[in-house]
Amino acid sequence: MSEVSITVQDVTIRYKSVKSYSIKRNLLRLKPVESKNFEAVKNVSFTVNKGEILGVIGKNGSGKSTLLRALANIFSADEGNIDLHGNSISLLAIGVGFKNQLTGRENIMLSGMLLGFREKEVLSHMDEIIEFSELGEFIDQPVRTYSSGMYSKLAFSVTAILETDIMLIDEVLSVGDEHFKKKSYAKMKELITNNDRTVVIVSHSLDTLEKLCNRVLWLNDGEIKEIGPSKEIIKKYREFMK
Repeated sequence: MSEVSITVQDVTIRYKSVKSYSIKRNLLRLKPVESKNFEAVKNVSFTVNKGEILGVIGKNGSGKSTLLRALANIFSADEGNIDLHGNSISLLAIGVGFKNQLTGRENIMLSGMLLGFREKEVLSHMDEIIEFSELGEFIDQPVRTYSSGMYSKLAFSVTAILETDIMLIDEVLSVGDEHFKKKSYAKMKELITNNDRTVVIVSHSLDTLEKLCNRVLWLNDGEIKEIGPSKEIIKKYREFMK
């Protein structure tokens, strides 16, 4: 029997949406803020086995990134439970995890410690992370001065070198220039094909998911429409999206 790395049971995640004109009226004391709950993820349940690569697909706004952030414990489920069975976890996503006022080097240290690594462990990998990122002297500049490509390179390098039991990847399989894209894809393929590492990938690149993933979970309006073998589910999704 396969060892389970992730268990998601009856998870629902809600947002409060507030109309901008309501905020303005409230500030002018004209009317209380009007808000309503929006369910981004609705009663979702699934498991991921150790060593499995699970793809997550769905149109924009279907709850994919919200689900990934809940797995990473950035968002809390309003209902249900997520169990990582004691595994360490990292999330690779643009705009998550860095402090803009800190340098790239300082952010490597901060990110590593937030992932659960000891200071000594992060320092032992520091040179390797910096070399892989190709940021050179910019590593000691504040991250707020980075371009989006530089930011992505640093984020990818931290996650790629500081390996965790579970990797969550949100739309960043290809970052930076063509040279770095090839290098990052090769590194990611090496990482996620490790039989001891569990990976969940959100991507609009169906061809990539079909090549890399064992199974695919299809989210539609926050609910699981289907989950199963990657080729089978992606074929149905393509037909649905025509």
